Amino acid sequence: MNSKPELLVPAGSLEVLKTAVRYGADAVYIGGEAFSLRAKAKNFSLEEMAEGVEYAHLHGVKVYVTANIYAHNDDMDEAARYFEQLRAIRPDAILIADPGIFLTEREVCPEIPVHISTQSNNTNWRTFEFWHRQGVERVVCARELSLDEIAGLREKIPSDMEIECFVHGAMCISYSGRCLLSAYMTGRSANTGECTHPCRWKYSVVEEKRPGEYMNVEETDRGTFIFNSKDLCMIEHIPEMIDAGINSFKIEGRMKTALYVATVARTYRKAIDDYFTDPKLYERNLEWYRQEIGKCTYRQFTTGFYFGKPDENAQIYDNSTYIVESVFLGIIEETLPDGRIKITQKNKFCVGDEIEVMKPDLSNIRVRVAKIESEDGQSQESAPHACQVIFVTLEKTDDRDGSWSEGNLLRIVL
Repeated sequence: MNSKPELLVPAGSLEVLKTAVRYGADAVYIGGEAFSLRAKAKNFSLEEMAEGVEYAHLHGVKVYVTANIYAHNDDMDEAARYFEQLRAIRPDAILIADPGIFLTEREVCPEIPVHISTQSNNTNWRTFEFWHRQGVERVVCARELSLDEIAGLREKIPSDMEIECFVHGAMCISYSGRCLLSAYMTGRSANTGECTHPCRWKYSVVEEKRPGEYMNVEETDRGTFIFNSKDLCMIEHIPEMIDAGINSFKIEGRMKTALYVATVARTYRKAIDDYFTDPKLYERNLEWYRQEIGKCTYRQFTTGFYFGKPDENAQIYDNSTYIVESVFLGIIEETLPDGRIKITQKNKFCVGDEIEVMKPDLSNIRVRVAKIESEDGQSQESAPHACQVIFVTLEKTDDRDGSWSEGNLLRIVL
């Protein structure tokens, strides 16, 4: 059996980074306020990045920083300054796509390893060999590769060259994520981190001699979302991913909530650990993985390109909305001596609601909301205001052992 792969989890904020660490990540990838392909994410200030790296390292978790835009001339001086700042923070690697950005990083902070982004269209073993000769230790495969192709890569590239692949999350309509549609339609380029996601929009056709007459684009009678891919999910194919020689299992989603990150991270954590404990244990728990991975937002699932080119079944034609199986209520920030918990509320809930405390050890404790109080001690029947700091009294509703603590998430399962 190959060695256990790294579980690499996204984080768009310091809160989510800490959640990823608590819920099973081996490594976390984040973006700064510049040179990241998720410009609309909250992203990390330099101070938050330093705190996040310190927190992760205290828990034995690595942090990779994305700098994977395709740069223009005007970006290069700022890139050099940015890498000087990262040099002081010392993340475990920097994720890069642009060769010019790569050269700048090598000149400014050569002691920080480089990982080559999927944006670089890494589809063959010679590309991996090229980057290995430049001193790169890891390359992220293009999403368009099958598992057979990845296994072929593994056989030909040096043994110390690491392969990283996506295992879960949104799929882009464009080749390896290098999309021009957003820039063409809105002036906001996906390749500089400002994608407006036009692949999720609803489209019609206008014939040039009939202006104003909009005809639905209907491949079937279900609708017109012709670019809208299902989400990748490989939770049922951990053995095949390991057999292909993949070193790092990457989850997509730097704009996702702490609930999403916790749900996906702990499910893949258990699946990987179960398989390495006993492959039969992994097989017995497949239904649990399927159920648990569905308790967060998703679009329906596909295996992408891993078992051949996707067909018409990999698309969603009738809508662009997510399936929502649970609602994120907040993270326990403090447990008081009288048993109350302090949270910053994320979504509305009420006294009497049945909710779950979601723990990193994979247990879910069912509880009832007995009381909600404001910071000044006033009782409330509900918590309707996002980001309100409240104190909640919980009562267990089943006989399972367990208690809750700081860092545990609260959710309502729908």
